[in-house]
Order: sequence, then C-alpha cells, then structure tokens
Amino acid sequence: MIAGALLPRAFYRRPVEAVAMDLLGQRLVRDEVVLRITEVEAYGGPEDSASHARHGQTARNEVMWGPGGHAYLYLCYGLHWMLNISTGESGEAAAILIRAAEVEAGLDTVLGRRRVRASRDLLAGPGRVAQGLGLDRAFDGHPLFGPGGLELREGVRPDRVRALPRVGIGFAAAADRERPWRFLDPDASSLSAPRP
Repeated sequence: MIAGALLPRAFYRRPVEAVAMDLLGQRLVRDEVVLRITEVEAYGGPEDSASHARHGQTARNEVMWGPGGHAYLYLCYGLHWMLNISTGESGEAAAILIRAAEVEAGLDTVLGRRRVRASRDLLAGPGRVAQGLGLDRAFDGHPLFGPGGLELREGVRPDRVRALPRVGIGFAAAADRERPWRFLDPDASSLSAPRP
C-alpha cells in the first residue's frame, strides 16, 4: 500500500486541539506498517493540569517544549511506551497522545510485535499502538515530517468526529477533566476504552 504525502511541518505548528482533530484519518508509517489514526487526546502546555508540562520542562518531557512535528515517547507504569506528537511552536509544550489506530498494511508485522491474534482491539489503546509500530525511547524526538523511520502521512479524514473528555486524568483540575479533547472517529472499528 502506498500512503499519502508526508505532512509538512506547518501542519503541526497550530493549536493542539486543531491538530488533534486533523490527525484523525492520517497515517502513521514505519517500514511496511501503515496505521490509520482513529482516536487521539490533546494536551496543552503548562496551564493544562492534565499535561506532562504542568510541572515545567524536564528530561522526560523535553520534546513537548520543542517545535511541533516530533514524536514524544514515554514509558507508562514502567510497561508500555506511549506515542505522542508534539504541536505548536517552541515553548508551547503541547502534544497529542495517539490512543487507537487501525492497520492498513503490515498486519503480520504488527501481530508479531504484539504477539497476539488479529482482533478488533489489536491497536485499541496507546500502548498497543506504540507496540504495533515497534517504538521505544529511541524514537523520542524523531521528526515525523521527514522520510525514514517513523512518518506521518496524509490519509482520509473521517466523515464524523466525536469530541469527549479525556480519560485517566483524575488528578487534574475539574475544568481540565471536563475539557472535550479526546477526539475519535465514531465509525472506526478500533477505539480504546471506555468506548463511546
């Protein structure tokens, strides 16, 4: 399968919620694997109490503080790598978590990496997406707008987009918990829990 053109740097250098909505339907590509993004969550800068940037710049979240268009990888609970995409200009510290995707090409490779059988939930969850792409800390800071390694390419936007509050952020301020920055394609087969 031939994926679309690489998304340019300008795509990422916009407000995080706009980029998040526009990520739905775009394609993550690594070697023979092509994934269609079906669900994301946006995280703002230091003013967003749900964001990794809320305590300032650290070695862990440094990529968030750079210009948009780079992969931000972190290890969750010491078990699962999570793929995020930095957005905005330098210093804004915004990023988007990729919560779910569907396989368009390279299914055998994804199954081998995940060590499971094919199912609707194969890439339903951020840890599963990163595992399906074979990502780890080595991809932290990787530019997504250049050829090679991990790329983000044009896809087809869904007919509908649903906006919901983010999940797993019980520690955040009430206003940030209620902010509808979880965006998904309601017609997609692969969506993370809780499914709408």
